[in-house]
Amino acid sequence: MTFSHPPALADAGGLVLAPPVHPAPLRVLCVDDNRDAADSLGALLRLVGFDARACHDAATAMTVAGDFAPEACVLDVTMPGMDGCELAAWFRAQAGGAALFLLAVTALGDAEALARTEIAGFDLHMVKPVAPQRLIDALFEFERRHRAGARL
Repeated sequence: MTFSHPPALADAGGLVLAPPVHPAPLRVLCVDDNRDAADSLGALLRLVGFDARACHDAATAMTVAGDFAPEACVLDVTMPGMDGCELAAWFRAQAGGAALFLLAVTALGDAEALARTEIAGFDLHMVKPVAPQRLIDALFEFERRHRAGARL
């Protein structure tokens, strides 16, 4: 039997993980002013094989990004101070055209919020609560395309 993703914990209704085919895991930065949300998402992403870090505000995320060099960012949109859209625009400017996957995870799903995240440079907008498998699949798909593009 062939699976597109190996069944990890499938019998228990758990997450389905992608195969570890790259020597270095995708670096993912999770930013949310809700500490529990950021920390638990970071832990989940590490559990499935990503190199994930969690931050609780934009200023810390900008500092961490300098050394960590994230390849993907999962950002809450409504944060005090610099919000997720402003932070996404900053990440896009810093990337200078390099591949960077920006994912908005927010409680806002109206047309205005979707337009704001598109203008800010997000690749994908997900409305909370997000099914963990959906978020993981989006990151694995970006990783697959990103790594394939690096080999061309």
